[in-house]
Amino acid sequence: MALFDKLFGERYTAARLRRRRQQRVSVSTTAHRAAELLRSSHALIQLTAAEALTVVAYMELRRCAEGEAIIRQGHSAAEDGFMALVIEGEVTVEAVTVSRTEPHTINVLGPGHLMGEMSLMDGEARSATCTASTEVRCAVLTRTALQTLMTDEPTTAAKLLSAVAQRLSQRLRENDTKLQLYGQLVLSMQQEIDRLIPEQP
Repeated sequence: MALFDKLFGERYTAARLRRRRQQRVSVSTTAHRAAELLRSSHALIQLTAAEALTVVAYMELRRCAEGEAIIRQGHSAAEDGFMALVIEGEVTVEAVTVSRTEPHTINVLGPGHLMGEMSLMDGEARSATCTASTEVRCAVLTRTALQTLMTDEPTTAAKLLSAVAQRLSQRLRENDTKLQLYGQLVLSMQQEIDRLIPEQP
């Protein structure tokens, strides 16, 4: 086998690794559950069942204890870049904003939710801290694994990246709507203040 590897190089080794991944995933109930959750409305609904299973084959299962910080705000994603899919448990998402010293809760994530996909894409610092509120099981796709997926399965990788981009675009639009509502609220409050406290001549 060593002679075969030398003659045919990395291409044969990569194909053998792909087959091993696929075999491992095909018999794993956890992998099938992860693939099902990856296609949920909270995650990447655009993927087919086969594409989701392919992506899960490149993910690694992690267990996180209650209170463990899975992602930390400000940490460089270039060093620890990954996206995680919650399979079991709950994760609290918190952030410290400019005007606060204590973090405030942004969201609570359960099974089928993704976290860390923004930093997976751009490699920038994490924008929030994600802490396990209970014991959590999650499937993690690292930047290294994503690059391997792009080499091994370019069509599936392209579909994955497109789905993540659509998800991020949707979140941007939702945030834009919230900002517009906040802007209207501030304007209304200012008008009420001006009405109650008229300017002195």
